[in-house]
Amino acid sequence: MKTHSWPENHWHWPVELSHYHGVKRGGLIYTGGQADLGSHGQVVTPDDLNAQTHNVMQHVESILLDLGAGLDDLVKLVIYFTGDDTDEAMILKLIGKRLSEATRPVVSTICLPELCYPGMRIELEAVAIDPTLRTNENPEFFRSKKLPALPDQYSHVVRCNDLVFTSDISAIGADGSLPAHGDLIEQTRLMMYKVEHALAMASCTTSQALKLNVFYQGDGTANNWVKPAAIRAEFFPEPGPAATGISVKGFARDGLMTKIAITAAAVTTVQTAPPIRYSWPVGHWDWTTHLPYKHGNRFGDVIHLGGQVALNTNAEVLHPNNIVEQTKIALANIKTILADLGASMDDIIKVTTFYKGNASGEGLHKNLSIRSNAFQTPGPATSGIPVPYLVYENMVIEIEVIAIARA
Repeated sequence: MKTHSWPENHWHWPVELSHYHGVKRGGLIYTGGQADLGSHGQVVTPDDLNAQTHNVMQHVESILLDLGAGLDDLVKLVIYFTGDDTDEAMILKLIGKRLSEATRPVVSTICLPELCYPGMRIELEAVAIDPTLRTNENPEFFRSKKLPALPDQYSHVVRCNDLVFTSDISAIGADGSLPAHGDLIEQTRLMMYKVEHALAMASCTTSQALKLNVFYQGDGTANNWVKPAAIRAEFFPEPGPAATGISVKGFARDGLMTKIAITAAAVTTVQTAPPIRYSWPVGHWDWTTHLPYKHGNRFGDVIHLGGQVALNTNAEVLHPNNIVEQTKIALANIKTILADLGASMDDIIKVTTFYKGNASGEGLHKNLSIRSNAFQTPGPATSGIPVPYLVYENMVIEIEVIAIARA
């Protein structure tokens, strides 16, 4: 059963959409990106990061309550924000005050020059466990002195139901130090060794990884990501996880060059583990260099797709700089992969879109309306994130989805 949430008096987009603010299915709850918006899509407290952080947490709590859960059921937070390391620390502190000792979610923080509307400083996504499945052993929260420093209210790794989630993993040490300052290649290698350690805490290896979300400092050209991509690929056997890689201008921490968050299959014994099914449909697009990643996978009923784009088999951009046509192609690719994994667009519960743009609703609404039309109402939760550029020149949109198929 799939349950949707749009709490009474919740904020609206300025355009009519099929998307809802939260979806519950398969023992998990996913929220769309929550922002400090009002009933007509206007920013309520422009440029006030403190107030906006408070308001988005209120929105997240409203969605969870509407779906029979609460903040104690959180297992993962993804925070997009504008600002610096002081702002990042303030956000984590403010959110941490809302969390109890019963929950210590993993957390990812992504610093961007702008978000989708003028005056918007934060967009927050959440994942929670269906409280009917909560026990003393589920979820499990893990912290390590070998991993990047985190406030006490958060975990490095969470095992929930049949999935494992990590916080951001980077080269930052447990003492807050940053080795290889400004060196993308060396930081990538250090980061991946820490990934192995993080997964091991939850009795996982990289062979069980389902989804990678990688952010790295780059200039929006393929040459910038080839070497670090090759280093990351060394740690994953083939067939490998689905992946989304996003180039950013920089991070809140000066000198930090890359970070990664991983979702993996929680497998206790090989004998009882359902197999992971992988998808690479015939004729699907490819990268300019060989990588072990596949376009999608299915573990039980949970399906993860890597970021889908408008490329061909030679990694040539289709319809350069045309966000409307590229959005249509990315959606068609998503539909093809889901069908290959025995699912459909109706099974999607969360859509995340990275698009080339800035703090202007115009760029968001061009692709948001097209995406919305791909779904029947009530549709999946969604987030739209503007970035200065994507991996390839003239590529202007990348869409990833999570689906939970009918049991």
